[in-house]
Parts: sequence; C-alpha cells; structure tokens
Amino acid sequence: MSNKKIGLLSLTALVLSSMIGSGIFSLPQNMAAVAGAEGISIGWLITGIGIIFLGLSFFFISRLRPELDGGIYTYAREGFGDLMGFMSAWGYWLCATIGIVGYLTVAFEGLGVFTDTAQQVIFGQGNTVPAFIGASVIVWLVHALIASGIKEAAAVNLAATFVKVAPLVLFILLGFCYFDADVFKSDIKATALGNSVSDQVKDTMLITLWVFTGVEGASVLSAHAKKRTDVGLATVLGILIALALYVAITVLSLGILPRETIADMANPSMGPLLDAMMGESGKVIITACLIVSVLASYISWTMYSSEIPYRGAQNGAFPQILNKLNDNEVPINSLWFTGFIVQFCLILVLVFEQSYNTLLLISTSMILIPYFLIGAYLFKLSFQTHAAWYVKLTGFMASLYGLWIVYAAGLQYLLLSVVLYVPGILLYLYSNHRFHGKFNVNGYEKTVLAVIFLIFCYAVYRLPNLLAA
Repeated sequence: MSNKKIGLLSLTALVLSSMIGSGIFSLPQNMAAVAGAEGISIGWLITGIGIIFLGLSFFFISRLRPELDGGIYTYAREGFGDLMGFMSAWGYWLCATIGIVGYLTVAFEGLGVFTDTAQQVIFGQGNTVPAFIGASVIVWLVHALIASGIKEAAAVNLAATFVKVAPLVLFILLGFCYFDADVFKSDIKATALGNSVSDQVKDTMLITLWVFTGVEGASVLSAHAKKRTDVGLATVLGILIALALYVAITVLSLGILPRETIADMANPSMGPLLDAMMGESGKVIITACLIVSVLASYISWTMYSSEIPYRGAQNGAFPQILNKLNDNEVPINSLWFTGFIVQFCLILVLVFEQSYNTLLLISTSMILIPYFLIGAYLFKLSFQTHAAWYVKLTGFMASLYGLWIVYAAGLQYLLLSVVLYVPGILLYLYSNHRFHGKFNVNGYEKTVLAVIFLIFCYAVYRLPNLLAA
C-alpha cells in the first residue's frame, strides 16, 4: 500500500500550499496599512513564536500518539471527548469548505486582469456568470482528481507549490538588491497612523492570524503518510518556510517604497512592488502565480475538507453515509458532500455576494477553537505520558497562543460562530443517536451543550447589532 502513500516532500508541500494562498500576495499592503516597520517586526515575532509552538504541538503529538489519524478532530476527541471532537471537526470543516470558495473567486478575478476591459467585463471580481461556470468546472475536475487517489492529488499540488513559491523567492532576491535602508527607516514607527506601536502590533496580529491557517494539513492526512514520523516534521518544515517567506516579503517591501505608498496600493500589492523593481511585467507575473497559488490551495483544502467528516463518521459524530472509501482509499461520499457545499456557496457568491462574505467572515473564526484544543491536548497528554519538560512547555505555550488568537479575533465573530455551531450540534446529536442507538452524552457534555445554547440565544438576540458592526 506504500505506493499510494504521501512522502515527506509532498506532505510539506500540502502544509505550505494550504497556508500560502492568496493572502501572501496582498501582505505588503495589508501590513503597511496598519503598522510601521517596528510594529510589523514585533507582530511577526509574536506570531512566529506562537505558530512554531503550535507546529511543535502537532510534531510532539504525532510522536506520543502516532496511531492517531485525522489531526484536529481526532486530537480534540482523544483529549476532551466525543462532543468536543465533533465541535472541533465541525468548526474546521465549515471554515475550510466555505473558505475555499474564496480561492475560486480570486482565481477568476485574477483571470479578469488578462481578459476584462472597461467595455467588456467577463470575470469581474469572480462573481459573474462566466466565473461561476468556470469555478463550477474546477470544483468537479478537482473532485475527479482527488477521487483518483490522494497521492495523485498531492503530486499535482507539489508541482503547483513549486510554481507558487518561485515568484516569491524572486521577489525576495530582488528585494535584497533594491532595499534602501533610508526608505526603511524613514517611517519606522508609522507616526502618520496616529496610534501607538502596541496598537499597531495588535492590528498586525489580526492579519498574521489567518496566513498560517492550514498548518494542520499534514496531521489531517496522517493516515495517507508513508511514515507517521513525517507528519510532525512536515508541519514544522512548512511553518518555517512560510514564516521566512512572510517576514522577508513584508519587511523588504518597506525598504523598496515608502510605507504610505504601499498602504495605498491596490491588491495584490506584490504586483506593483515587483513593477517598481523590474518593470511592468511584475503585475503579470504576480497575477499568473496568484491564480496557480489559489488553485493549488483549493486542491489541498478540498482534501482536508473531505477527510474530516469521514473520520468523524467512524465514531458516530457525522452520518454513517460519509464513512465510505472508494477503491483508491478516498473518502468518496465525504468528498461529494464537500463538493456540493462548495457548489452551493458558489451560487451564493453569484446571487447573494454580501451574504456569502458575511458567512465567510463568521466561519473563519470557527477554526480558532480547534487550534486552541491542539495545544491544550498536548499539554494534557504531556502529563499523562510523563513527557519531557519541553513537551509540557510546548503544550502550555501553544494553548496560550490559542487563547491569544481567540482574543485577537474579537467577541463579535466568536458569538456569530456559535450560530453556525448549533446546526452542527443538531447533526451530531442525530448521528450520535443513530450510531449508538441512544443519545450517548455524558454529564460534562450536557453542561457544555447548555452553555452553548445560552450563548446561542444571546447571539441570536444580538444578531442585528453583530451583523451591523
């Protein structure tokens, strides 16, 4: 069966591809708009430390419990019971499935750079009829690719990852050549923003928070790895590569053009920055690579989205119809389920774009609790297994970082995310009853459900204000 498994290089590419989507191409403008060089550097330092501890949590868990497959869902279930496992799986799956629709719209918006004119708009912002048709075709082509085998899909993703990373490396090399220390130091504290460096740091955290989403990719697909020990290693390698790229691109940009100039750029801002260094071909290069990048990310995230419900169905957290593999060992019904949800969201983008954007913002916050539970599980596991002190420290620091990103996201979206958790809980209770022949819910889980219900009532009461905020 090893010929159908994923090696270390492909696993690392999956982690890297899922983290590096469209966001990196807009990072210079996003960061320059909220902070100067000092605030950006401190923000990356905090994020770097936190995300490395989170990555090491996956690394140590894969060593302490190598038999566990499914990553985020399985770790939460092992650490905190069936209900919390489902909550982690549902939040992660919903975030991933709704979020990947954005990759398709960005890809066709990018195509519009080459096809659209003032007189004729074909793809627009990825929300036109031609964009909808093209995105729908890609959904089912990717479905067919993954259905043919995880290894085959991972191989395509590996090739695409090399394509997406190449222009980033080119940008960094040129950035070193064109870096001007005087430009970098001219507005290091971004006094024009009128706020403190600490406020700037917090604002950058809201951006850096999302660019590492996907760090868990190797652990989600751990059952398909050639060697279980590769799972943790691929996670750490992916993080280190992504962190190096993120920091280099944002910091070097501030030495190419003044911060205020970058802050006023249209996105993807790496395009005009590359134009400043190598001429007008920069925008074309960046746009083309942006399209490849988001489509590669779409492949990797679709694999994750189909794996999670399948793992949950094995334990009665999701309906049993999703507990099915095809001849290529792909969770085929779960893959169909994910495909239909993506197709539904594409219809929302076409008909009710604002509704989809609101749904995207809410669902994105649902991934924060699963990340916190990873660190919390390692912290608990490290004491259960009498692990070394540095393993305990890793679990503690990852938990602390998890709490920080929950705080940084803000109460508004956390409350709104509860509204999306409740339909999932109803699905869980149905699946749980069908699987066990009764409601298999203990006292602790009943308490959690009661608390969630109270928060849900409060969130519904506040819904008009929350949506308007």
